[in-house]
Amino acid sequence: MTETTHRRLIVAGSGIAGLSAAIYAARSNNDPLVFEGTEPGGQLTLTTDVANYPGFPEGISGPELVQNMKAQATQFGAEVEHGVVERVVRRDDDTFHVTMKNGDEYTADAFVAASGASARTLGVPGEDLLMGYGVSTCATCDGAFFRDEDMLVVGGGDAAMEEATFLTKFADTVYIAHRREEFRAEDYWIDRVQEKVEAGDIEILKNTELLEIHGSQAEGVDHVTLVENESGHPSDELDDPDTRQYEFDVGAVFLAIGHTPNTEFLAETGVELDDQGYILAKGGRDGGQTATAVPGLFGAGDVVDHHYQQAATAGGMGVKAALDADDYLEQLGRAGTEGAETVEAQSDD
Repeated sequence: MTETTHRRLIVAGSGIAGLSAAIYAARSNNDPLVFEGTEPGGQLTLTTDVANYPGFPEGISGPELVQNMKAQATQFGAEVEHGVVERVVRRDDDTFHVTMKNGDEYTADAFVAASGASARTLGVPGEDLLMGYGVSTCATCDGAFFRDEDMLVVGGGDAAMEEATFLTKFADTVYIAHRREEFRAEDYWIDRVQEKVEAGDIEILKNTELLEIHGSQAEGVDHVTLVENESGHPSDELDDPDTRQYEFDVGAVFLAIGHTPNTEFLAETGVELDDQGYILAKGGRDGGQTATAVPGLFGAGDVVDHHYQQAATAGGMGVKAALDADDYLEQLGRAGTEGAETVEAQSDD
């Protein structure tokens, strides 16, 4: 029979949100246990230089920032373990039953989901090799590192339009490659991009897909291979004589094809999710508190925030989640004490 370990608070995720929650939870004597998940350290570990996190005027590497926060959390008493949470269920006794991928089982009085959202990628050659070396999924994080370069944004939704517009602050020219003729973005963003097109800052490559990224970690992105066919989805039409494949010089590639929130393991908790799978917390989707409609379950970072998705905002949400969890645990403790006193008084009769 599998032995079950009980903890006051369990945190799923070891990115900025999860580690911020762990620091505050540990300082509140809530004995947090943090599981690192499938991507220890979160998406920030893919960023070679973090120049916009407060307190580091010279910048800091993503992995170093994560390691510093991990050391800080464990210094205050948090435990950080390798492990992937596979299933969470809230029992009738108000505890959370947590099953790990390796079969280990835990229970907890409160649970913080800080499991993040995974950026969707294309899986094309050169993508993995150059991620963090000229290939990025976050223009706000990395755009300034490629000042005066030509940049390629891949995507056709709101995220791609927003990223391309932002990158015009730094780029010589921003190119948007979209595999169809029509964009999926809202009219607001299409209008913003069109203004930049008319100003000569953005060029649109419709019915175009990215096939390969060329370069090295030492030198960064050198150029890309694109494919174009006026019927759309050209990678499906490589044998079509009307399909054109060509090399294209850019110094950076930004993938803006969406994120997938890591919330599958919460399916049996009954937590409310939006149509994209992001946790809906009380107070609104893009702000407010971190508590969910499930008592004792809190969300923090990119698993809740589909809009900002920055290290600093994730850290703030992690802090709020820990404080909200502390309030919940205090109330739970008072309720338990009152119940115990009542039972004792009845037994004296």
